[in-house]
Amino acid sequence: MPHLNADKAQGLFDGTHGAAAALDWSGLTDVRFIANSVGILLLATLLGAVIGYHPATRRTIDGLHEADMPHVYVMYALIGAVIGVAVREFGTVVGLVVFGIGGLTRFRSAADSPRDTVRLIIVTLVGLTAGLGLLHFAMIITLFTFGLIYVFDTRPPYRIRVEGIAKDRAGRCTEVYRGILKGHGCSIIAEHHSLEKARIEFVFRLPRRSNRDRLDVELRSIAADLRGEVDWEVR
Repeated sequence: MPHLNADKAQGLFDGTHGAAAALDWSGLTDVRFIANSVGILLLATLLGAVIGYHPATRRTIDGLHEADMPHVYVMYALIGAVIGVAVREFGTVVGLVVFGIGGLTRFRSAADSPRDTVRLIIVTLVGLTAGLGLLHFAMIITLFTFGLIYVFDTRPPYRIRVEGIAKDRAGRCTEVYRGILKGHGCSIIAEHHSLEKARIEFVFRLPRRSNRDRLDVELRSIAADLRGEVDWEVR
């Protein structure tokens, strides 16, 4: 019962101590709770995706950081849903603890990117949820997050900067590079031209069946009069 869980959580702060409870896996048979929790996580993911993948967002993408942000928005929506379930099951006291730990991880961790920070927060929430006794919910969060990471990270974003192209053939060079990327199965996220600097840039996602080395070989096979120096930026 939620109010009983809240009473146990309150005991964390009122100085009372009791014997450590044995692991309780009975929640794995609570079909109603599992279905409700999965539904909440799915809804949060969907709503986060609606905002993160807004059509207008593509116009502002200039690098790998911006290309990754829609995924980050979805993951933060998932974190919010996890905190919401924790509050509902254990009360606002534990909810504040969860939120505080997430904030501490966000601003004090040594993560190099928002993507890594989100994962740190989620694994912290998984551990805390398991520690509070919601073992089944901790497993649901883990499996759900595992699935999202597979979907998001099996097609990582890349950016290539092609410099030294002939200015009088810049349009043709752009078409050739764009054609190779699309022919390779890449999803082009953004494209930028700088005729003054004789440079073109593409931000794209590789297909799951391919890799960077194979694409690089194709790019190097372009005819010399249309080929430039390719500089890769990897997330």
